[in-house]
Amino acid sequence: MEWAAAFDQVLHLNVMFYLLVGAIIGTVVGALPGLSATMAIAILTPLTFWLSPNEGFAMLIGVWNSAIFAGGISAILVNTPGTPASIMQSLDGYKMYTKGQGGLALGINVIYSVFGGVFSTLMLMFFSFPIARFAIKFGPTEYFAVALLGMSMMIAVSEKSILKGLIVGLAGVLVSTIGLDPILAVKRFTFGSTDLIAGVTFLPVMIGMFGIGEVLNQIYERDKAVEAVEEAQKKQNLKLGRVLPTKKQFLSLIRPTVIAGAIGSFIGAVPAAGGDIASIIVWGQSKKMSKHPEEYGEGSIEGLAAASTANNAVLGGALTTMLTLGIPGDAVSAILIGSLMMYGMQPGPKMFTENSSFVATIILLMLLANVVILFLGLATAKASAKVLNVKKETVWVAVTLFCIVGAFSLNNSVFDVMIMLAAGILGFLFKRGGFVPGPFILGLLLGSLLEANMRRALVMSRGSYAIFFTRPITLVIFIFITISLVYPTLKSQLSKRKKAA
Repeated sequence: MEWAAAFDQVLHLNVMFYLLVGAIIGTVVGALPGLSATMAIAILTPLTFWLSPNEGFAMLIGVWNSAIFAGGISAILVNTPGTPASIMQSLDGYKMYTKGQGGLALGINVIYSVFGGVFSTLMLMFFSFPIARFAIKFGPTEYFAVALLGMSMMIAVSEKSILKGLIVGLAGVLVSTIGLDPILAVKRFTFGSTDLIAGVTFLPVMIGMFGIGEVLNQIYERDKAVEAVEEAQKKQNLKLGRVLPTKKQFLSLIRPTVIAGAIGSFIGAVPAAGGDIASIIVWGQSKKMSKHPEEYGEGSIEGLAAASTANNAVLGGALTTMLTLGIPGDAVSAILIGSLMMYGMQPGPKMFTENSSFVATIILLMLLANVVILFLGLATAKASAKVLNVKKETVWVAVTLFCIVGAFSLNNSVFDVMIMLAAGILGFLFKRGGFVPGPFILGLLLGSLLEANMRRALVMSRGSYAIFFTRPITLVIFIFITISLVYPTLKSQLSKRKKAA
């Protein structure tokens, strides 16, 4: 009965119109570096109160799904993630773009972002209660283990020098300690600045390192003679480029993307986790399980597909936790909880008994949003790929402006712009010194989560580290981390012995 009523509500022309409008807005917002899905949802939510709940949620879900997918567009074309969840897409997507496979990279981004979204929505439909019951068991030790799993990905994103990657990653962890102590609430490393009390914001640093840092590096390495050859090659590649993967590529991507969808959905169900953490973990694990790990970070179709799947797979998991427990899985779902309460609905177990038809409506809107994104994304992929013909100077100016506007608009703060510019210079220095900026972002992102939950766990155990090894879920995650770190070494040793034999 609920599904019949939901279909009747969703298939109204007004609802479909607002879903399409939301998808278009989300695509534009997601593709612009610094303008996140959270920002777009926060701005649009008050406007949706003038609409019916079905129409309002159709627009918000359209924005949410499309913004996460569209973050990969700028990650692929200008090596600047449009959203935090697109960090890992820049590693392989941009390399594919420079090799003349920009159209294919954009096509993979669309197809597998939609696959991840549909996969996680089906997980929401069939397994919402089991996933939610499992996620609610997570305490400080489990969050610490998940953060440590993410930190172990520093090795995966360190490219050639693991030592340099670890140094940069630990520097990011140190920067994450700036601000208020998570347990005692005392100031640390603020140097008397009130702007640093809340810590160093993640997004301006990410925008600066990947945006301004890349612009400065390209200007430094500029060679006009080489550029002339590259421009001619790009135009040729644009004419010959295709958007859809071949049948052989589709078949080869089934296994890694299904695994990515499952892991992404699970991580999304864990409160405070998000697309950025999911894409980092999925990309790293996919690399370790791949038959061609050396291609990851060098333009791997498999790596890009796994990261794209993980980004949107998080959404269904986050929605599962939000609807069944009333706990926000990420920042956007926190805003959506407020929207539901404004409509007179209380997210949680009662949601499935008192407003079961609206839950079904939300699930159907998630599925329809992905259908809209698939057609919209594939239809505009070639148009996006034409950015390849834009002069580098134009791209540099545009990226710089978007970075400044994006950093400022986060909190309407000039200080955030200064942080972004400083991060850009630091990112440039990293590149010139042979250091990869990815681990720094990873350390900054996960450092506070790691520290806060480790200290909470130690408070609970009165200083005993045994608590990390006596909780079953934490122990399983630790075993998984150990295997993931040891497996590549064992695999390398076995391959050497086979060659020797």
